[in-house]
Amino acid sequence: MAKKARQRISYVLELPNSSPGGHRLGVNGLAVDRDNAILYSGGRDGIVCAWDVHPDCIAPSPSHSAVVDTSSSHANARPKQTTRFRSQTQAHTHWINDLALAQQHSAVVSASSDLLVKVWRPHGSDAKEPATIGQHADYVKCVATPSQSTNWVASGGLDRKIYLWDLSGAGKRLEIDVSGEEVREKGSVYALAVNHSMLASGGPESVVRLWDPKTGKRITKFVGHTDNIRAILVNSSGDMVMTASSDQTVKVWSVTAGRCMHTLTMHNDSVWSLFAEDPELGVFYSSDRSGLVVKTDVRGTLGDLDDGLSLAVAQEHDGVSKVVACGNSLWTATSRSSINRWQSVDTNADIQLPGGFRPQRASVVSTRSRESTFQSGSPAGSPTPKREIPAKSILRISNTASFPLALSRDGAESVATHTRKGSEIIADPAANVVEPIHHLPEETIEGQFGLVKHRLLNDRRRVLTLDTAGDVVLWDLIKCKPIKSFGKRHLEDVEPEVNTLEAVAPWCSIDTSSGNLTVVLEPFNCFDAEAYADELTLEEPVEFREDQRINLGKWILRYLFANLIDEEIRRDEAHRHKLNEALQKRAAVGRTNPGLSISIPPLPGGFDSQVATPRANGSRFPPATPGFAIGLATPGSPMGPGADFGTPLSPLGRFSSQVSNSNRQSAEQVDYFSDAIHSPDADANKPAQTPAAVAEPRPSEDKAGKTSTENGKENEKEKDKDKEVKSPSTPFGKKFRMNMSFGGKKLGRSASNAVVDKPAVVDERAEESESSSNHEKEFADSFHGVIQKIHNEYEKQLTENPDMVVETRICPSLPNDTPVLKLPKGTKVIIQEETSGGSAELYRGTVESVGADVDIIEQKGPQWLGEVLLLNAIPPKDPVKVSFVLYPWQDTLPAITVADGNNRLNANRMLRVKKILAYVAERIDPPADPENPDPDAMKPEEYLELYCNEQLLPNTMSLATLRAHIWKGGNDIVLHYKANGKKEILFPTAPSPSVTDGGGQRQSQDSPSQSGTAAASGQGQISQAVAATA
Repeated sequence: MAKKARQRISYVLELPNSSPGGHRLGVNGLAVDRDNAILYSGGRDGIVCAWDVHPDCIAPSPSHSAVVDTSSSHANARPKQTTRFRSQTQAHTHWINDLALAQQHSAVVSASSDLLVKVWRPHGSDAKEPATIGQHADYVKCVATPSQSTNWVASGGLDRKIYLWDLSGAGKRLEIDVSGEEVREKGSVYALAVNHSMLASGGPESVVRLWDPKTGKRITKFVGHTDNIRAILVNSSGDMVMTASSDQTVKVWSVTAGRCMHTLTMHNDSVWSLFAEDPELGVFYSSDRSGLVVKTDVRGTLGDLDDGLSLAVAQEHDGVSKVVACGNSLWTATSRSSINRWQSVDTNADIQLPGGFRPQRASVVSTRSRESTFQSGSPAGSPTPKREIPAKSILRISNTASFPLALSRDGAESVATHTRKGSEIIADPAANVVEPIHHLPEETIEGQFGLVKHRLLNDRRRVLTLDTAGDVVLWDLIKCKPIKSFGKRHLEDVEPEVNTLEAVAPWCSIDTSSGNLTVVLEPFNCFDAEAYADELTLEEPVEFREDQRINLGKWILRYLFANLIDEEIRRDEAHRHKLNEALQKRAAVGRTNPGLSISIPPLPGGFDSQVATPRANGSRFPPATPGFAIGLATPGSPMGPGADFGTPLSPLGRFSSQVSNSNRQSAEQVDYFSDAIHSPDADANKPAQTPAAVAEPRPSEDKAGKTSTENGKENEKEKDKDKEVKSPSTPFGKKFRMNMSFGGKKLGRSASNAVVDKPAVVDERAEESESSSNHEKEFADSFHGVIQKIHNEYEKQLTENPDMVVETRICPSLPNDTPVLKLPKGTKVIIQEETSGGSAELYRGTVESVGADVDIIEQKGPQWLGEVLLLNAIPPKDPVKVSFVLYPWQDTLPAITVADGNNRLNANRMLRVKKILAYVAERIDPPADPENPDPDAMKPEEYLELYCNEQLLPNTMSLATLRAHIWKGGNDIVLHYKANGKKEILFPTAPSPSVTDGGGQRQSQDSPSQSGTAAASGQGQISQAVAATA
């Protein structure tokens, strides 16, 4: 089975005072539905908004046949048309780059940087969420539809592909590879236009390519631009293509002639957008990076576009990424969250131009048909007062076009004209001064404020954000809500006020590119960070072990998918109920029909003798289940070894199983954080880290352990049983395994010693796990695969021991492992899959809806997520350790080193200072009676202090924090310990006995850090987390 692409989990925090109606970041896509008077917008926040436009704004009006004189009483009395919010949908998780309307304006198609092409049908009766109709391997930059009657759309992206997608969801119709001929990477598609007979594309290669949309074959290509092609238009007849480029030009190409016919140079900056309502492109709009919006009219020029008219209609404060027009209005989209509506300018025959342009314009108007569908007749009665188009608002359409030479500052124009020939340069300073016709928009559709900047604090549980309004907010990533607002301040000024002196392993990444706070969890590191439970602020009090730590990734995932876990438990209970019903029926049949069993007494005897071993295995199988086995290996757990076998179908029975599994996880955490006297075996961790078969890794490791300790087995048998119990099993290397205890000795440390044949059972189960490994590989590599494995375990149990009631294997973490979180119901939960160009969305829901979406998540979710949620098992990973050396402060206390001078130690990066002090106290001030320590004795941290770089260290500081903020170096940390005078510590009269193993490893019979055995005083965490290295 091919390995699936890596999948990640993301969750999006709800912004405070969030309400629908407006974008939070810049707008990239616009589309107008004239029939229904609706404007659609797509933003960088991934939202598609629908706006109800006033009918007067999109209907051609006689009053806009020229520029209205704003000083007139008519203009002042005109009512203001307003645009109202209609609806919106969170279509994407990344920027929306383009929008297109299809199927008689009933479908809104969006292209996004989340690699998806989606269709939203806002007019449907059920108003469903946008449906995915296609996916690219990289950002999707553009989408186009040939007409409102077709059932497909075309999309292009940075994966150098053009796809034709079926709007009904039938998938891909056609795929076109547009990789660059010289440089493959330059084949990315930034612009796309299509009609029924031709598809045109362009991008960084600066080449316009024409394709047949039916076959995907290339028709021709146009070479002439010198920079990225950003926008393309194709006329309805398919014989003309218009392109806009970052080289500041708009080119008009003839398909029949196969060359560029005109190069228009009305812009002085990169041209980003083109739009035309006219199917023959006689009137079109263009916008550029400087924010200039231009309307160009080339009707009636008889092919000589130099005689056309270009007007600077509006000037935005930012670059205009998209411009659309309808009737007497046009809308502009910029990097701001607001959308501006401007009054258009009619360029019909009666337009009022300055004197220098009138003769040229008159010749063009005389050839224009008065019956043009885009020309409005003069209204009856008195027309609206109009003012003349300013001369500075008229742009030179091309370098070869006639244009007045000079223009005085007071508006008096010269009738002299000039035509540039060849490479002649015109030195005309006034020509560069452009004054737009409109300085202010008619209306602004206000947006909202989105996040644009963030700072993840040292504890990696809180983050500071800055939004477009300048407000700074502090967030809690675990509780998924804002903590405090600091108002309009600089983010850099607030950070020192709220940051802490901590060093926590990276476990998540923050993304604010969509204007929201998105937390991304990757499987390779989301379980790397822990926080001490006594440092957390919880809504409900929970009793924890001393120095217990909470895995942050597992904690948040447990409650993001809490409803999913509840639903899976209900389904599992129903499934087991059916299995146990069949078992009970078989038992009932056996009781009600005794004659059948008596009639053939010899057969069962012979049969039993043949299958005695399997039935014996089955009878001994229950103690090897995860709950029971870990119960034996976890003394001090709240339940006994057999407590998880209650009433299998009852809630109490299920809870017992969960508690048993919690003990297993607690054992893992005790190994990792707490005293080794509670859990010295690293093998106790293995089942929790191997979700494929939670009961099987233990025996396999036992076998490996026996192999690795074969030479030292006799020595181990001679050792004291207590020391066998306390020997650490963290696999630092082969030489450290020499004193590890495995098999039966591992179980000997349990609170219950009643089961003495446990190792034999474990070995048999190991053999079974090996024999069934091939079958396990057939499970789906998904969340559903975990369900399959659980059900397979049920089937195994019924096969091996058909008389045993099936008990649940689902064991999510309990509140003492992951304290209860009450997350906002609207917190979005997203499952994504990595691709070559980014991440593709597989599922999107909320904390509240994940339970209802269990079927989708089972199919789309990753296997590691199922193991964490249902089996409480995280992927195995070696802990990160920090090396350090210990010296007495100015020789005021006894040294803990031996004659060879090897005092280099290492420990888990999260080990606290007080545990190091406890280790020191064991060496220099051992208790008089280790077997019966004095409960009133002073704790080591009460009379000892630890220093680094002459700085007193807090008892709760971890080694990771110490290295990052105090030591600030890459070598071994140098630590000094000293007494604070509260207790007298005497120098020893003789050095502690020590031996050296065959590999040169220094060992001390009473030193857990050097020999790997736990001291009887109970400071066993050092034995697990601190180990001497050669």
